[in-house]
Amino acid sequence: MIARPQHIAFASAPVLKTGRLVLRMPRFDDFAHRLAFYASDRAIWEGGPFTAEQAWRIFASEVGQWPLMGFGPFSMEMDGAYVGEVGIYQPEGYPEPELGWFVTEAAEGRGIAAEGARAVMVWARETFGWDHIDNYIDPGNARSIALALRLGGSRVEARGADPTDVVIRHGLRAAA
Repeated sequence: MIARPQHIAFASAPVLKTGRLVLRMPRFDDFAHRLAFYASDRAIWEGGPFTAEQAWRIFASEVGQWPLMGFGPFSMEMDGAYVGEVGIYQPEGYPEPELGWFVTEAAEGRGIAAEGARAVMVWARETFGWDHIDNYIDPGNARSIALALRLGGSRVEARGADPTDVVIRHGLRAAA
């Protein structure tokens, strides 16, 4: 089990850069993209669709993890345009921090989630020294399961956020 960091907290997300992406602290205007996702049928794998009020509570609580826990979501930009989110999430009830992602509909199928996830895995290893991080994925979300496996993860028998979750573990030692 990974302990929540007690000695590291960030008032804001650091800025991470990849070949195509800038990962940065979410801003208020990013919520419009999250709301569009959460209001759509694409949110089914997250327990949605959600109302605007529900989506705001989720977004705000995830962004609030930065000063409280030292990790949270990064908004992803490509060529200055918002393309999605990737980060580390651990709301109450999650057994360990989880690596998660979503991209805008226009950004799907372009390797953006994978590129962002790799950057976050390296950052997590370098910042926290973690040996692994997990994905908790609804068993019906075949695209996210396939991506998690392409990122080098392996299915493990472990508790997820929900009893039916597929848990995919990523070794981080080689990431950094």
